[in-house]
Amino acid sequence: MTSLSAPRVATLAALFLAMTAVSGCTTYPGEETTAPPAFAEPFAPIDAARQNAEMGRGVNVLGYDPVWTDPAKARFTPGHFKIIRDGGFKTVRVVLQSFDHMDSSNQLGPQWLGTLDKMVKAALGEGLNVILDEHDFDMCGKDAAGCRVKLNAFWSQIAPRYKDAPGKVMFEILNEPNRAMTPELWNTQLHETLAIIRSSNPTRNVIIGPGNWNGLEQLAVLDLPADDQHIIVTFHYYHPMEFTHQGASWVEFTKNLSGVTWGTVADYARLNKELDQVKDWSVAHSRPIFMGEFGAYENGAMADRVKWTSAIARAAEARGFSWAYWYFDQGFTVYDIDKQAWVEPIKNALIPPAN
Repeated sequence: MTSLSAPRVATLAALFLAMTAVSGCTTYPGEETTAPPAFAEPFAPIDAARQNAEMGRGVNVLGYDPVWTDPAKARFTPGHFKIIRDGGFKTVRVVLQSFDHMDSSNQLGPQWLGTLDKMVKAALGEGLNVILDEHDFDMCGKDAAGCRVKLNAFWSQIAPRYKDAPGKVMFEILNEPNRAMTPELWNTQLHETLAIIRSSNPTRNVIIGPGNWNGLEQLAVLDLPADDQHIIVTFHYYHPMEFTHQGASWVEFTKNLSGVTWGTVADYARLNKELDQVKDWSVAHSRPIFMGEFGAYENGAMADRVKWTSAIARAAEARGFSWAYWYFDQGFTVYDIDKQAWVEPIKNALIPPAN
C-alpha cells in the first residue's frame, strides 16, 4: 500500500469536505457515512428530576430486530415511533446490542451507525425522549474484563457522536450488570465509563442502575459520583419471577412453570413494600428513579398479566418513577407487528383509556 504524505492527506481531506458541503451531506443506500448526524434542535442541559418527570411512560424497542444486520428485513420501522407517540407513550428505550457489530478494533461500522442515527432522529421527530441503552449484559456477565474494553469502546464512539443531540437523548451505560460483573466491579466500571461520556457530554443526563441485574436490593451499594447531578437511577422489576417468567425457556428455574397466578393480598403487599424501598432510597439520595423494565411473559394468563402490569405501572407512577415497559413486540408484546395492532389488554393496563 502506497503511503501518503501529510500535504497529500490534507489535500484529500479538504477535497472530501468540499464535496460533502456541495452534496448537502445526502446519504444514499450503499453510501453510509460515519459522520455524526446533524440535529435541528441544539443540546441544552435538563435537570435530571425534571427530565425524569417528562419521560413518563415508555417502552423498550428495537433490540432484537433484523434491522441491525439487514435493513431490508426490518420489522420495526421509523413509522412505529408515531404509533408509539399516538398510543400515549413519551419515551423509547432503544436496546442496543452493539458488541456483535464491532470489528476487530472494536469499531462500529457505518451501516449500524446509520441505522441508529435514522432511528434516533425519527423518534425525536415524533417528540419522544430517547434512551440509548447498551444492552450486552450477557457477555458482560460472563467476561467482565472483555466487557470493560468493549463498553468503553462503545461509549468512546457513541458519546461524542451524539454530543450535539437534543437533551431528550439520554445515555444508559449498561443494562443489568450481573455475575462476573459483580456489584463491586460495576461500581468501578460505571465511574470509568461515565468519565468517558463526560469528556464530551458533561451535562447530558445518564441513566445508571445497580448491579445484580439492576436489582432494587443492590441500590444500597450503588456508588455514584456525588458531584454529578445529571444522573437518573434505574432498576428493573419482574417480581415474582415465578409469575413473570413462567415458561420462559431462557430462565432455568421458571422454564417448566405454568399456571402461576398473581393478585393476592400478599402479592400487592410485596409490590408496595419493594417499591417503597426504592422510593425511600431515592429520597435519601436525592436521585430520580426510572423503572427501565417490567413485564410479564405471555405464557401467563392474560387476566393476571393485565392485573400485574396495571398494578406495577400505577405503583411506580404513584411514587414519581418514570417507566418503560418490556417489550414492544416480542415475548412480552404490547404491539403485534404482524397485525399492526396494539395488544389492547396490555396497552390499556399500561395506559388506561381516557374514559
